[in-house]
Amino acid sequence: MSALLSALPLLASAQEAAAPTVSPGDTAWVLMSTALVLLMVPGLAFFYGGLVRTKSALNTMLMSLGALGVVTVQWVLFGYSLAFGPGPSWIGGLEWLGFIGVGTTPNPTYSALLPHVLFAAFQAMFAGITVALFSGAIIDRMRFVAYLTFGVIWTTIIYDPLAHWVWGDGGWLRKLGALDFAGGTVVHISAGTTAVVLALFLGPRRDFKRIPNVPHNVPFALLGAGLLWFGWFGFNAGSALAADGIAANALVTTHAAAAAGMMAWLMLELVKGGRATAVGAATGAVVGLVAITPAAGFVTPLSALAMGALAAPFSFFALHYRPKTRLDDTLDVFACHGVAGIMGAVLTGVFASKAVNPAGADGLLHGNASLLGVQILAVVATIAFAGIASTGILYALQSVMRLRISVDVEVQGIDIAEHGEEAYHGGDLSDLTGRKTALGDAVVLTAKELAGVPRVA
Repeated sequence: MSALLSALPLLASAQEAAAPTVSPGDTAWVLMSTALVLLMVPGLAFFYGGLVRTKSALNTMLMSLGALGVVTVQWVLFGYSLAFGPGPSWIGGLEWLGFIGVGTTPNPTYSALLPHVLFAAFQAMFAGITVALFSGAIIDRMRFVAYLTFGVIWTTIIYDPLAHWVWGDGGWLRKLGALDFAGGTVVHISAGTTAVVLALFLGPRRDFKRIPNVPHNVPFALLGAGLLWFGWFGFNAGSALAADGIAANALVTTHAAAAAGMMAWLMLELVKGGRATAVGAATGAVVGLVAITPAAGFVTPLSALAMGALAAPFSFFALHYRPKTRLDDTLDVFACHGVAGIMGAVLTGVFASKAVNPAGADGLLHGNASLLGVQILAVVATIAFAGIASTGILYALQSVMRLRISVDVEVQGIDIAEHGEEAYHGGDLSDLTGRKTALGDAVVLTAKELAGVPRVA
């Protein structure tokens, strides 16, 4: 009996050692990172909102915030379980419906030192902003309710499986060795591909190529880009899921790529037009941030400079070529997120180094050409899946609800028609001149289109 009593303290200490422990430092960092990623949503709202015309500023900004709301509800109810729950290689199971079993103790599969519920919350922010990203392709065209409905179905059918493929336990791309540190394929390529599908399916605006799409508030766009840059530190460095050297490296590579992307874009503008623009600076920084996202925790700061500088020309060309086509991707979501995301994923297969992150892999420059092939496969699979599935969702939705606003709503302005609000009341200089529309706000209609617009007495 005495021997048993003497063994009890040893048994208790062994049980304590075996129990999962939460790291206060890592938890504090990921809590902050979760808040930083959430801040990216209003940052995106300001970035997009400043680049559109006055009459659609509110709708544009609300699409970003609305996406975060509807996707968060989906994520808690069943989205997280589908993305990260135990299941086959293509989709998670239903074990964590309603966050049941997602508590404050760590889940060693994803992070042995963080509360499981914090990991789930961190991932919720990624899902929310992905839907917000492709909203920039459908300005002045899609009914708000239709957009939110599409967003929640898209997250369920496309985002959740993609997250499972790349990040989930047993996901098939993860098992192949595909690297995506913070969402190059899952977030940016999927959003860019979906943007193209949406723009093609809905068709161009009535005034496409007839009236210039002039940004109504460039300072808003700059503010939004700054908030995105700031929040991206949580997006990328937070994806280390620890306050450690990998997080520190991801933060530095994120900043370096953004700076390189911005400077490359400005130089391209100077060569092409002789002027460096504020919108160009903001766009270049975002392109650099997108490009480094899949690689942030796997490459050196010098490689990050190269990635930002290499991605910028491809996105620059895509952005300037797109207006020559019939694709009305209003804010060039594909050029900025799709093209830069593709470049980032492919270049991860070139620059990745196990010296930076032993949990990653060596890329082409470090003697492992196979990683480049895996990265290209991940890109192709993401584009094909997102493109085909998005098209299917739109056809299904079209059969039960109207997706596009009417001609008279497009003339009147989507803010008033969809939300009963305006961004500016009596503050426009046009009020002083008797001119009630800002530059680019007018809609040019053909006689046939005009016949469908109600007459005002």
